[in-house]
Amino acid sequence: MPAPARGVRPASRRSVLRLVHVVALVLADVAMLYVAYRLAYLARYRVALRTGAEVPSPETYHDVVFIMAACVLGAFALYRLYIPRRGLSRIDLLYSVSLAVSAGFLAGLAVIVLTYRSLELPRLVLVCWWAAAIAAVWLARAILDTIMRRFRSVGVDTAHVLIIGAGEPGQIVREKIRHAPELGYRVVGFVDDGRSEAPPGTLVLGTLADVVSLIRRHHVGEIVIAAPHLEQREILEIVAAAARERVNVKLFPDIVQIMSTEVTPSDLSGLPMVQIRDVALRGWNLALKRTVDILVSATALVLLAPLLMLLALLVKLTSSDGPVFYAQERVGLDGRPFQLVKFRSMHPDAEAQTGPVWATADDRRRTRLGTFMRRWSLDELPQLVNVLLGDMSLVGPRPERPHFVEQFSRAVPRYTERHNERAGMTGWAQVNGLRGQTSIEERTKYDVFYIENWSLAFDVKILLKTIGAVFRDHNAY
Repeated sequence: MPAPARGVRPASRRSVLRLVHVVALVLADVAMLYVAYRLAYLARYRVALRTGAEVPSPETYHDVVFIMAACVLGAFALYRLYIPRRGLSRIDLLYSVSLAVSAGFLAGLAVIVLTYRSLELPRLVLVCWWAAAIAAVWLARAILDTIMRRFRSVGVDTAHVLIIGAGEPGQIVREKIRHAPELGYRVVGFVDDGRSEAPPGTLVLGTLADVVSLIRRHHVGEIVIAAPHLEQREILEIVAAAARERVNVKLFPDIVQIMSTEVTPSDLSGLPMVQIRDVALRGWNLALKRTVDILVSATALVLLAPLLMLLALLVKLTSSDGPVFYAQERVGLDGRPFQLVKFRSMHPDAEAQTGPVWATADDRRRTRLGTFMRRWSLDELPQLVNVLLGDMSLVGPRPERPHFVEQFSRAVPRYTERHNERAGMTGWAQVNGLRGQTSIEERTKYDVFYIENWSLAFDVKILLKTIGAVFRDHNAY
């Protein structure tokens, strides 16, 4: 590990950088709130300003603007938006900003009504300001986050990470960190008490008793607990020790821990019970999800019709010895097979010699156009028809072929639970980089988590993240 600069501890440098980051966030929020107000003012009075009619100046409402902005900044503080967080997705950032701006505007309205007895600001200006503020603040914060990610990727604002558990979960965490340099994490090593099967060459720095000394010696800023075998008492001791050293703690759950998130109190005619799982996708929730699937897939098919026809024509022109569409049997809801439709991206009889196999990065079975379509997931667009017909959903576990389902069902715990819901065009595993030749065990964890924690907002988040995943996914082949 490189020696820290003389006389300046890494923690001190991080504190300065964090302070600069927080100040930049506050200044950006203030600037964007005022820019949003001026845009809202122009939207309300643009016609009058163009014709030269007399209108109130923007400064007329500055007292109201000050109160509203102060309340919004206060809401940001309450929503912990001035605590820098690494790895926060753009979608989560938009969600947090939307909640905080909305809460701030409601609080500002309450203050103004109590102070002025009436709202002087025109309602159209208020509504436009609210919408513009969400967009402007989110954009500014996204730009700042991008800048911070660039700095962190070159070694600025590095946080040292200590992983507790050198077994498979700990190795997964290390690999995730290694492939995400923009987070600015650096793994200093592992802590393990010998209960995990650590691969050869793993840097184990000590046991649980050494956590505090390791934090101080390596200036650890984050601890990731990836040891499912730890007892609750041991986890609490680690958390308490980390709190005393002002170190953040994250927990990487295994499948059992994911399932335990669904444990809730219940009763049976007064008899206390513990309900292990409350299935989210049933009743009106199931009807709501299906309604959204129908509306979105039908609308998308109409809007994308020109693109679909162009792709169909290109497939035929570049590979005339085969069909335009390729139908493949997949396993869907309740284990029932259905025909999944895709644009053909491979040569005819591509599996005649090999049988069912997964595609690889340098797969010679693909056509030239097929390589392009698979990289940008354009070959998947005909599955909107599967969604419209009810074979699939927009979001859900990705369906596999019966050959692979039979293998995985025997080898992977809880794999068959993926078929408790409709298969999806995209899913929680896919937007987290788990597609192509990636771990089936990890995909299953993500799929089960999605099924057990479904909500309409979760679906919207996955659909929005899918757009970004298309551009950065290196496992699409």
